[in-house]
Amino acid sequence: MPFSHHSHSGQFCPGHAKDSLEEIIQLAISKKFRVFCLSEHMPRGREDLYPEEIESNDTEATMVTNEAAYFSEAQRLRQKYAADIKILIGFECDWIRPSSRSLIDASLHRLPFEFFLGSVHHTLTVPIDYDRPLYEKARNLAGGSDAQLFEAYFDEQLDMLQQLKPLVVGHFDLIRLKSDDPERSFTSWPGVWGRILRNLDFVASYGGVLELNSAALRKGMSEPYPKGEICKEFLARGGRFCLSDDSHGLDQVGLNFHRVLGFMEQTGIETLHYLDLADEEDEEAAVDDRFPRTRIRSMELAEVKRMGFWEK
Repeated sequence: MPFSHHSHSGQFCPGHAKDSLEEIIQLAISKKFRVFCLSEHMPRGREDLYPEEIESNDTEATMVTNEAAYFSEAQRLRQKYAADIKILIGFECDWIRPSSRSLIDASLHRLPFEFFLGSVHHTLTVPIDYDRPLYEKARNLAGGSDAQLFEAYFDEQLDMLQQLKPLVVGHFDLIRLKSDDPERSFTSWPGVWGRILRNLDFVASYGGVLELNSAALRKGMSEPYPKGEICKEFLARGGRFCLSDDSHGLDQVGLNFHRVLGFMEQTGIETLHYLDLADEEDEEAAVDDRFPRTRIRSMELAEVKRMGFWEK
Protein backbone atom coordinates (compact mmCIF):
# COMPACT_ATOMS: atom_id res chain seq x y z
CA MET A 1 0.00 0.00 0.00
CA PRO A 2 2.45 2.70 -1.08
CA PHE A 3 0.49 5.97 -0.97
CA SER A 4 -2.67 7.75 0.13
CA HIS A 5 -3.39 11.44 -0.32
CA HIS A 6 -6.73 11.67 1.49
CA SER A 7 -7.47 10.61 5.06
CA HIS A 8 -9.52 11.54 8.11
CA SER A 9 -9.52 10.59 11.79
CA GLY A 10 -12.22 10.51 14.44
CA GLN A 11 -9.92 12.53 16.66
CA PHE A 12 -10.17 15.63 14.47
CA CYS A 13 -13.25 14.80 12.41
CA PRO A 14 -15.61 13.57 15.16
CA GLY A 15 -19.00 12.29 14.12
CA HIS A 16 -17.74 11.88 10.58
CA ALA A 17 -14.85 9.48 11.17
CA LYS A 18 -13.43 7.31 13.96
CA ASP A 19 -10.18 6.28 15.65
CA SER A 20 -7.21 8.43 16.66
CA LEU A 21 -4.76 9.98 14.24
CA GLU A 22 -1.88 8.06 15.79
CA GLU A 23 -3.69 4.73 15.48
CA ILE A 24 -4.32 5.42 11.81
CA ILE A 25 -0.68 6.31 11.16
CA GLN A 26 0.47 3.20 13.02
CA LEU A 27 -1.74 1.07 10.80
CA ALA A 28 -0.46 2.79 7.66
CA ILE A 29 3.08 1.93 8.79
CA SER A 30 2.13 -1.71 9.39
CA LYS A 31 0.69 -1.80 5.84
CA LYS A 32 4.01 -0.43 4.56
CA PHE A 33 2.74 2.86 3.19
CA ARG A 34 5.53 5.08 1.93
CA VAL A 35 3.51 8.31 1.89
CA PHE A 36 0.42 9.07 3.95
CA CYS A 37 -1.13 12.50 3.53
CA LEU A 38 -3.32 13.92 6.30
CA SER A 39 -6.31 15.94 5.12
CA GLU A 40 -8.77 16.76 7.89
CA HIS A 41 -11.64 19.07 6.93
CA MET A 42 -11.18 22.84 7.01
CA PRO A 43 -13.24 25.09 9.30
CA ARG A 44 -16.62 26.11 7.90
CA GLY A 45 -19.22 28.68 8.81
CA ARG A 46 -22.13 27.65 11.02
CA GLU A 47 -24.54 27.79 8.09
CA ASP A 48 -22.61 24.91 6.50
CA LEU A 49 -22.27 22.55 9.47
CA TYR A 50 -23.57 18.99 9.25
CA PRO A 51 -26.33 17.83 11.62
CA GLU A 52 -23.97 16.04 13.99
CA GLU A 53 -21.76 19.13 14.17
CA ILE A 54 -24.71 21.31 15.05
CA GLU A 55 -25.71 18.84 17.77
CA SER A 56 -22.18 19.07 19.15
CA ASN A 57 -22.45 22.88 19.28
CA ASP A 58 -19.58 23.30 16.85
CA THR A 59 -18.85 26.78 15.53
CA GLU A 60 -16.31 28.23 13.16
CA ALA A 61 -14.28 29.25 16.21
CA THR A 62 -14.23 25.73 17.68
CA MET A 63 -13.25 24.39 14.28
CA VAL A 64 -10.32 26.79 14.10
CA THR A 65 -9.20 25.56 17.52
CA ASN A 66 -9.59 21.96 16.30
CA GLU A 67 -7.53 22.79 13.20
CA ALA A 68 -4.66 24.08 15.32
CA ALA A 69 -4.78 20.99 17.54
CA TYR A 70 -4.75 18.77 14.46
CA PHE A 71 -1.74 20.50 12.96
CA SER A 72 0.18 20.29 16.22
CA GLU A 73 -0.55 16.58 16.67
CA ALA A 74 0.29 15.87 13.02
CA GLN A 75 3.68 17.53 13.47
CA ARG A 76 4.34 15.48 16.61
CA LEU A 77 3.44 12.23 14.88
CA ARG A 78 5.48 13.07 11.80
CA GLN A 79 8.55 13.53 13.96
CA LYS A 80 7.82 10.43 16.03
CA TYR A 81 7.43 8.16 12.99
CA ALA A 82 9.85 9.88 10.62
CA ALA A 83 11.93 6.74 10.20
CA ASP A 84 8.90 4.69 9.18
CA ILE A 85 6.72 6.80 6.90
CA LYS A 86 6.57 10.10 5.02
CA ILE A 87 3.70 12.25 6.31
CA LEU A 88 2.42 15.40 4.63
CA ILE A 89 0.07 17.70 6.51
CA GLY A 90 -2.79 19.22 4.57
CA PHE A 91 -6.53 19.69 4.65
CA GLU A 92 -9.58 19.01 2.50
CA CYS A 93 -11.32 22.15 1.37
CA ASP A 94 -15.08 22.63 1.16
CA TRP A 95 -16.19 24.82 -1.75
CA ILE A 96 -19.73 25.87 -0.89
CA ARG A 97 -20.39 29.60 -1.35
CA PRO A 98 -18.38 32.77 -2.16
CA SER A 99 -17.15 33.02 1.44
CA SER A 100 -15.46 29.62 1.06
CA ARG A 101 -12.50 31.30 -0.61
CA SER A 102 -11.81 33.51 2.41
CA LEU A 103 -12.09 30.53 4.78
CA ILE A 104 -9.61 28.53 2.71
CA ASP A 105 -7.20 31.45 2.50
CA ALA A 106 -7.47 31.87 6.27
CA SER A 107 -6.43 28.25 6.83
CA LEU A 108 -3.49 28.65 4.47
CA HIS A 109 -2.36 31.80 6.31
CA ARG A 110 -2.84 30.41 9.82
CA LEU A 111 -0.68 27.33 9.43
CA PRO A 112 2.09 26.15 7.07
CA PHE A 113 0.11 23.41 5.36
CA GLU A 114 1.89 21.42 2.64
CA PHE A 115 -1.05 20.81 0.31
CA PHE A 116 -4.81 20.76 0.23
CA LEU A 117 -7.39 18.66 -1.55
CA GLY A 118 -9.72 20.64 -3.77
CA SER A 119 -13.12 19.09 -3.14
CA VAL A 120 -16.76 19.92 -3.72
CA HIS A 121 -19.28 18.32 -1.33
CA HIS A 122 -22.11 20.80 -1.90
CA THR A 123 -24.07 22.06 -4.87
CA LEU A 124 -26.21 25.17 -4.57
CA THR A 125 -24.95 25.17 -0.93
CA VAL A 126 -26.64 21.80 -0.18
CA PRO A 127 -24.59 18.67 0.68
CA ILE A 128 -24.80 16.18 -2.18
CA ASP A 129 -23.02 13.18 -0.60
CA TYR A 130 -24.46 13.21 2.95
CA ASP A 131 -27.79 11.44 2.43
CA ARG A 132 -30.48 10.98 -0.21
CA PRO A 133 -32.93 13.61 1.14
CA LEU A 134 -30.30 16.35 0.95
CA TYR A 135 -29.27 15.18 -2.50
CA GLU A 136 -32.90 15.44 -3.60
CA LYS A 137 -33.13 18.92 -2.11
CA ALA A 138 -30.13 20.02 -4.18
CA ARG A 139 -31.58 18.34 -7.27
CA ASN A 140 -34.87 20.18 -6.87
CA LEU A 141 -33.02 23.48 -6.56
CA ALA A 142 -31.12 22.68 -9.76
CA GLY A 143 -34.32 22.08 -11.72
CA GLY A 144 -35.42 18.58 -10.77
CA SER A 145 -33.22 16.19 -12.75
CA ASP A 146 -29.91 14.48 -12.09
CA ALA A 147 -28.51 15.93 -15.30
CA GLN A 148 -29.30 19.49 -14.19
CA LEU A 149 -27.73 18.90 -10.78
CA PHE A 150 -24.63 17.35 -12.35
CA GLU A 151 -24.24 20.39 -14.60
CA ALA A 152 -24.48 22.70 -11.59
CA TYR A 153 -21.94 20.56 -9.69
CA PHE A 154 -19.35 20.66 -12.44
CA ASP A 155 -19.89 24.42 -12.91
CA GLU A 156 -19.19 24.98 -9.23
CA GLN A 157 -16.23 22.62 -9.43
CA LEU A 158 -14.77 24.73 -12.23
CA ASP A 159 -15.13 27.83 -10.06
CA MET A 160 -13.22 26.05 -7.30
CA LEU A 161 -10.52 24.89 -9.70
CA GLN A 162 -10.04 28.31 -11.25
CA GLN A 163 -9.85 30.13 -7.95
CA LEU A 164 -7.73 27.63 -6.01
CA LYS A 165 -5.75 25.48 -8.49
CA PRO A 166 -5.42 22.66 -5.95
CA LEU A 167 -2.43 20.33 -6.30
CA VAL A 168 -4.77 17.37 -5.74
CA VAL A 169 -8.36 17.33 -6.98
CA GLY A 170 -10.54 15.26 -4.65
CA HIS A 171 -13.16 12.72 -5.82
CA PHE A 172 -13.74 14.47 -9.13
CA ASP A 173 -17.17 12.91 -9.81
CA LEU A 174 -18.50 12.61 -6.25
CA ILE A 175 -21.85 13.90 -7.51
CA ARG A 176 -22.81 10.42 -8.75
CA LEU A 177 -22.83 8.87 -5.25
CA LYS A 178 -26.48 9.56 -4.30
CA SER A 179 -27.84 9.86 -7.82
CA ASP A 180 -30.48 7.59 -9.34
CA ASP A 181 -27.86 5.62 -11.29
CA PRO A 182 -24.27 6.02 -10.00
CA GLU A 183 -23.02 3.68 -12.75
CA ARG A 184 -24.51 5.68 -15.62
CA SER A 185 -22.11 6.92 -18.28
CA PHE A 186 -21.64 10.67 -18.18
CA THR A 187 -21.40 10.65 -21.97
CA SER A 188 -25.17 10.07 -22.16
CA TRP A 189 -25.68 13.68 -21.02
CA PRO A 190 -23.93 16.02 -23.51
CA GLY A 191 -24.27 19.05 -21.22
CA VAL A 192 -22.66 17.18 -18.32
CA TRP A 193 -19.97 15.53 -20.43
CA GLY A 194 -18.96 18.83 -22.00
CA ARG A 195 -18.50 20.34 -18.55
CA ILE A 196 -16.38 17.37 -17.44
CA LEU A 197 -14.08 17.73 -20.44
CA ARG A 198 -13.85 21.49 -19.83
CA ASN A 199 -12.84 20.91 -16.20
CA LEU A 200 -10.29 18.24 -17.16
CA ASP A 201 -8.78 20.69 -19.65
CA PHE A 202 -8.33 23.21 -16.88
CA VAL A 203 -6.80 20.77 -14.38
CA ALA A 204 -4.35 19.60 -17.04
CA SER A 205 -3.49 23.21 -17.94
CA TYR A 206 -2.11 24.01 -14.48
CA GLY A 207 -0.67 20.56 -13.70
CA GLY A 208 -3.17 19.40 -11.10
CA VAL A 209 -3.35 15.74 -10.06
CA LEU A 210 -6.60 13.75 -9.96
CA GLU A 211 -6.88 11.32 -7.09
CA LEU A 212 -8.01 7.77 -7.76
CA ASN A 213 -10.24 7.51 -4.73
CA SER A 214 -11.14 3.98 -3.61
CA ALA A 215 -14.00 5.18 -1.36
CA ALA A 216 -16.43 4.80 -4.27
CA LEU A 217 -15.78 1.05 -4.19
CA ARG A 218 -16.67 0.62 -0.52
CA LYS A 219 -19.81 2.64 -1.19
CA GLY A 220 -21.02 0.09 -3.72
CA MET A 221 -19.83 1.47 -7.04
CA SER A 222 -17.89 -0.60 -9.56
CA GLU A 223 -15.21 2.03 -10.27
CA PRO A 224 -13.33 4.47 -8.05
CA TYR A 225 -13.69 8.22 -8.36
CA PRO A 226 -13.36 9.24 -11.14
CA LYS A 227 -14.95 6.76 -13.54
CA GLY A 228 -12.80 5.13 -16.19
CA GLU A 229 -14.27 7.20 -19.01
CA ILE A 230 -13.08 10.34 -17.20
CA CYS A 231 -9.64 8.89 -16.48
CA LYS A 232 -9.11 8.03 -20.14
CA GLU A 233 -9.90 11.60 -21.16
CA PHE A 234 -7.54 12.98 -18.54
CA LEU A 235 -4.80 10.62 -19.75
CA ALA A 236 -5.33 11.92 -23.29
CA ARG A 237 -4.62 15.41 -21.92
CA GLY A 238 -1.38 14.31 -20.27
CA GLY A 239 -3.05 14.29 -16.86
CA ARG A 240 -1.54 12.79 -13.73
CA PHE A 241 -3.11 10.57 -11.06
CA CYS A 242 -2.40 9.85 -7.41
CA LEU A 243 -3.86 7.20 -5.11
CA SER A 244 -6.19 7.79 -2.14
CA ASP A 245 -8.25 5.66 0.23
CA ASP A 246 -10.29 8.58 1.68
CA SER A 247 -10.18 6.61 4.92
CA HIS A 248 -12.39 7.62 7.83
CA GLY A 249 -11.03 5.08 10.31
CA LEU A 250 -8.81 2.05 10.72
CA ASP A 251 -11.08 -0.29 8.76
CA GLN A 252 -10.72 1.85 5.62
CA VAL A 253 -6.95 2.42 5.45
CA GLY A 254 -5.82 1.01 2.11
CA LEU A 255 -9.23 -0.58 1.58
CA ASN A 256 -9.84 -1.84 -1.98
CA PHE A 257 -6.48 -0.69 -3.28
CA HIS A 258 -6.12 -4.09 -4.99
CA ARG A 259 -9.26 -3.29 -6.97
CA VAL A 260 -7.94 0.15 -7.91
CA LEU A 261 -4.81 -1.56 -9.26
CA GLY A 262 -6.94 -3.64 -11.61
CA PHE A 263 -8.87 -0.52 -12.60
CA MET A 264 -5.63 1.28 -13.47
CA GLU A 265 -4.50 -1.59 -15.66
CA GLN A 266 -7.85 -1.69 -17.48
CA THR A 267 -7.91 2.09 -17.93
CA GLY A 268 -4.34 2.38 -19.21
CA ILE A 269 -2.86 4.31 -16.30
CA GLU A 270 0.80 3.31 -16.25
CA THR A 271 2.19 5.88 -13.81
CA LEU A 272 1.18 6.94 -10.32
CA HIS A 273 2.20 10.31 -8.91
CA TYR A 274 2.61 11.16 -5.26
CA LEU A 275 3.43 14.12 -3.07
CA ASP A 276 6.78 14.36 -1.35
CA LEU A 277 8.67 16.87 0.78
CA ALA A 278 11.99 18.24 -0.43
CA ASP A 279 15.04 18.33 1.80
CA GLU A 280 16.39 21.74 2.75
CA GLU A 281 19.26 21.44 0.29
CA ASP A 282 16.96 20.45 -2.58
CA GLU A 283 17.21 23.13 -5.28
CA GLU A 284 14.38 21.76 -7.42
CA ALA A 285 11.71 24.36 -8.04
CA ALA A 286 8.53 24.06 -6.03
CA VAL A 287 5.43 22.98 -7.96
CA ASP A 288 3.32 25.54 -6.09
CA ASP A 289 4.64 28.69 -4.44
CA ARG A 290 2.13 28.25 -1.61
CA PHE A 291 3.89 25.01 -0.62
CA PRO A 292 7.64 25.58 -1.03
CA ARG A 293 8.75 22.12 0.16
CA THR A 294 6.10 20.07 -1.65
CA ARG A 295 7.10 18.12 -4.74
CA ILE A 296 5.27 15.77 -7.11
CA ARG A 297 7.12 12.51 -7.77
CA SER A 298 6.17 9.54 -9.92
CA MET A 299 6.40 5.76 -9.88
CA GLU A 300 5.63 3.40 -12.73
CA LEU A 301 2.73 1.09 -12.09
CA ALA A 302 4.92 -1.93 -12.83
CA GLU A 303 7.19 -0.91 -9.97
CA VAL A 304 4.24 -0.40 -7.67
CA LYS A 305 3.06 -3.92 -8.48
CA ARG A 306 6.50 -5.36 -7.71
CA MET A 307 6.29 -3.86 -4.23
CA GLY A 308 3.70 -6.51 -3.47
CA PHE A 309 1.44 -4.51 -1.13
CA TRP A 310 -1.78 -5.20 -2.98
CA GLU A 311 -3.35 -7.81 -0.73
CA LYS A 312 -7.10 -7.95 -0.45
